[in-house]
Amino acid sequence: MAENASRTKPNPWQYIGYCYGRRLPDSMRDWVREDLGGKGATVRTMVRAAIPALIVLSPFWFIPMSLYLHLSTTLPIFIPFVLFSHALNKVYRRHRLRQHGLDPALADELKRKKDAHIHDAYIAKYGPRTGPSSSHDV
Repeated sequence: MAENASRTKPNPWQYIGYCYGRRLPDSMRDWVREDLGGKGATVRTMVRAAIPALIVLSPFWFIPMSLYLHLSTTLPIFIPFVLFSHALNKVYRRHRLRQHGLDPALADELKRKKDAHIHDAYIAKYGPRTGPSSSHDV
């Protein structure tokens, strides 16, 4: 058990559990931070959301029927599933960061770094913002 507490990356069973909601030990926080806030986090989260849908829908493809019918029985379910996973991606990643005791703002870290020059130009031209912060300041 002591060996498990010092690991910095999850083993395959921990990874599968992590992908679908389990919390990893605190020794893996750096890995979780990179997984949920690093480059490619959006795509990884969408793929993890799509896998259960594909597993549930795959039996339809074993029923003998035309390609048109296969597509018309599975795509109306799968496409909204993918769209919702994209729309709620940031919400889900923030929840997972909070679940692991990390700052939820890490989900936007790369975007903030990428857009820092825009914010700096705004401050240089108009000065710093005053008043209550908005949801866009996250």
